[in-house]
Amino acid sequence: MGEPREIMDRITDAVMRGDEAALRALYAPDALAETPDQGTIRGRDAIAAYLAGFGVAFPDATYESLHKHEAGGTAIYEGYFIGTNTGSMTGPNDETIPATGKRVRARECDAATVENGVVTSHRFYYDMMDWLEQLGLAGQSQA
Repeated sequence: MGEPREIMDRITDAVMRGDEAALRALYAPDALAETPDQGTIRGRDAIAAYLAGFGVAFPDATYESLHKHEAGGTAIYEGYFIGTNTGSMTGPNDETIPATGKRVRARECDAATVENGVVTSHRFYYDMMDWLEQLGLAGQSQA
């Protein structure tokens, strides 16, 4: 396993724990992240806060890995984020979304590019509608 996969493993672990400080240490100061819900997130502090929020909103979070790949300086992971939403989340317009108590199993893929031991670019791909439907926040009747 090369450096990009080792760093991606550390990111996954820190996300599951909601460890913002550990996440900050893994990103370059000017890193960029692309996400389905927030669009472009600029800078390590903002990226770390965003990712740590998943561990806070889903304190029992786990990651079920399907595939791990590495090409050059990029690690690509595919799997399932699994957890119960017992903490509040931040929505795409910075609104607070209260905990739903719902359990999710959301398939995702992400690719992180590593330079000089830190992530400079991280792209996340997941089905936002599936995520919201599993949380009971979209799609199906709210009655």
